[in-house]
Amino acid sequence: MSTATTPATGVQPDQDRRHGAVKQFFDRSDQLGVGIALLLIIALMAVIAPYFWSVNNLLEVMRQVSAIAILAAGGTFVILTAGIDLSVGSALGVCAMVAIVLSDNSFPAVVSILCALAAGAVIGAVNGVFIARFALPAFIVTLAALTYLRGVVYVGTGGTTLIPDQVGYDWIGQGNILGVPVAVLVMLAVFVGGWFLLNRTVFGRQVLAIGGNAEAARLSGIPVRKVVLWTYVISGLCAGIAGLIVASRLESAVPDLGSGYELNAIAAIVLGGTSLMGGRGSLVGTLIGALFIAVLSNGMTLMNVKSFYQQIIMGVVILLAVLIDRLRRGQTAD
Repeated sequence: MSTATTPATGVQPDQDRRHGAVKQFFDRSDQLGVGIALLLIIALMAVIAPYFWSVNNLLEVMRQVSAIAILAAGGTFVILTAGIDLSVGSALGVCAMVAIVLSDNSFPAVVSILCALAAGAVIGAVNGVFIARFALPAFIVTLAALTYLRGVVYVGTGGTTLIPDQVGYDWIGQGNILGVPVAVLVMLAVFVGGWFLLNRTVFGRQVLAIGGNAEAARLSGIPVRKVVLWTYVISGLCAGIAGLIVASRLESAVPDLGSGYELNAIAAIVLGGTSLMGGRGSLVGTLIGALFIAVLSNGMTLMNVKSFYQQIIMGVVILLAVLIDRLRRGQTAD
């Protein structure tokens, strides 16, 4: 009987074995692969651009990547449920604008900080309600949010750069503790908290279960809508934290602040091994992915690579990241 279902040529079993081997390779090398790539690019940049290895430059790279990494940390929760949040760049701009406007009107620093964080959480909640409660596609909802939130920033800033006389929380983006930038410490705190939430709580297991199979998760009693909504709240809150870092570093708010950040955040998530199909990934991988993008960008700047060439290279990196994700899932065309 078995001879009737097995091709005499053995082509199909060979293809299955090849696909299985490719998938197994990428499954095992999610974080290891990007980690090795990060070390290689660091070594390459250290040789090509000697200033890259200086302490000041490395600290500046870490400071600059903090906002993208924090956005990616929140986005990891969303993508683990097989969703996506394209609005985080514009949400960052709104949160930064809120903080700057309040500072410009002499509100205490703590009020500016809390309002910026609240703005991010509300934006995430609105996205989550449309996606979880009304079952609208996450891509459409967050793409719309990306657009109207950008309009909110233009309205709030009047289309010009806002520069308050004093920013009481500038230490967040510019200060140091024992030589380490505060923004980097905030980034590490976000990742440690996120790691605990994802790996040591029931909520984290529910997030992974929904991404693996939402219907099975629902039938097993997991409140799918509620969990999905909270992942968008987390993403929005992270956008608020990132907005505070950027606003305090720049001490200003420009109309296009945060534009394009969402693509870098998604690239960091996918490069770090989180599948766009949901159900598999880690925050450690996301952090490594964000560092990879930051080092690559910094290295190109030190080598005087023009900005538009940098955009081309970053686009190719994002494309390769998606391709790798497909290979992990074994979804290549035969």
